[in-house]
Amino acid sequence: MPQLNDIEVIVFDVLGTLVDEPEGQRSAIREAFPQADPRQVQSLTESWQRYVRDQQAEIAEGRRAYVDSEMLDAEAATAVFDEAAGLGLPAAHDGAADLADPAPDPGARLATASRRLPPWPDSVAELERIAARLPVLALSNAGPTTLLHLSAHTGLRWHQAVTAHSMSAYKPAPSLYRRAVRVADRPPERILMVAAHAWDLRAAQNAGMRTCYVDRPVGDPQTASDHFDMTVAGLNEILPGLG
Repeated sequence: MPQLNDIEVIVFDVLGTLVDEPEGQRSAIREAFPQADPRQVQSLTESWQRYVRDQQAEIAEGRRAYVDSEMLDAEAATAVFDEAAGLGLPAAHDGAADLADPAPDPGARLATASRRLPPWPDSVAELERIAARLPVLALSNAGPTTLLHLSAHTGLRWHQAVTAHSMSAYKPAPSLYRRAVRVADRPPERILMVAAHAWDLRAAQNAGMRTCYVDRPVGDPQTASDHFDMTVAGLNEILPGLG
């Protein structure tokens, strides 16, 4: 593993890298539709993911004005409810309230599921260790409200966040990575981007940042043509790799 002794700031992707987004979505769908079987839960989850992905592409290609992730999640939740109705699945009558989502309505609860995604087993402790040594910047397609409640829910720690909302664009738009470099206030070659998505790291490389691929079950795998500065099986390997 190469030694990256000159890294001064670490930038983390959040969704998929620090938290298990698909499992959080599946959990929210199981809560909203208790009678759904595992196959139906997976189908509804994939519909949610496809809706958000397609709408982000519409925004990126200029066919839709920018809206933040909270709006896309709300729209996706509506689409999921419509699909579940077509499958004959009744919605839960009562949703458990919490500080992040006090609304008892199951539709509102599902729409805010991204605020309650579960962290990967190593995320909280290792991010705390890293944040005690270096500035940590979150760079996420999740909106600021989602990140606020997600941080409170999980205990994940970052010192500052750059979200898609700040640039009215979703990753991998180059403007977001340039914004991260400006916020970090360090030369890009002294900034390490950590992500479970190879597409995310390619965009960071284009902005001049160093890159670390972390292997997660839900990530976008690297290919033979990718050449990242680090590849790790877990976050515990990052600090030793910095020397």
